[in-house]
Amino acid sequence: MPQRQHRITLTLAVLAAAHTAHAQESAHFPRQDKARVPAMVYAPAGPACRGVAVISPGAGGSEQGSRYLGEAVSALGYLGVVVGHAESGRRALREHTRQAGLREGLAELITEPEAHRGRLMDVAAARRWAQQRCPAREAVLIGHSMGAATAMIEAGARNKVGAEGADGFNAYVALSPQGAGSIFLENAWSGIQKPVLMLTGTRDTELGGASWESRTEAFKNMPSGCKWLGVIDGATHMNFAGNGAARKTEALTAHTIGAFLQGVQLGACRTPPPADGLQLSTR
Repeated sequence: MPQRQHRITLTLAVLAAAHTAHAQESAHFPRQDKARVPAMVYAPAGPACRGVAVISPGAGGSEQGSRYLGEAVSALGYLGVVVGHAESGRRALREHTRQAGLREGLAELITEPEAHRGRLMDVAAARRWAQQRCPAREAVLIGHSMGAATAMIEAGARNKVGAEGADGFNAYVALSPQGAGSIFLENAWSGIQKPVLMLTGTRDTELGGASWESRTEAFKNMPSGCKWLGVIDGATHMNFAGNGAARKTEALTAHTIGAFLQGVQLGACRTPPPADGLQLSTR
């Protein structure tokens, strides 16, 4: 078996093992305004906890989703916490789409200031809760779609929705990140100093119809220093969401996140060997 194909097969095996071996449980914890945050928790593999990985799903998602990400970080030794966002979850999306239709309702939801502020409070609450259970100091925030916006706002990206992050994580992973537009200002990411991994796909078009290439804007705007951009051949927006229908995309995503976090932990962000179907750039 060729070496690159072997790496993808090995990652799929790790994901399968995580699915069967690592404990997961539901949890609720309070955020600063006393609202209760629902979450799905993935226990770290091995005797020691490497750190905390908070996972923020996209608009309309819930703590029940992003399972492959929870299992992947668990297999890497992190305490994984997939967060449910009440202000931008399933019920909120239904309310918006009932009035305006799917595309228009989704566009409204992802630009709603209250939804973004709620997400940041959810993420902060998840980190506090998780770090009481994991003594390691490392903390990473992973987000898909609107969750990618959450990760970038937390990291310090300037935005149009009035949200301000605390930059409380050691590293960030943004799956299907946005360019300048309805959420972010021009040059919004120029002040982000922490390590960032961004992943998109060649069929990952924006909600308004812009090409997937618009999702590379943030990477180009950030200062250099442990910044990665991965482009997966043929991957669509929903392939990153974790519905189980895109195992190759999920395997490549998990593989790249693992390599990135290993580099962050070692303080040497060296890119991994090439993988079939993935183009990786660094700065």
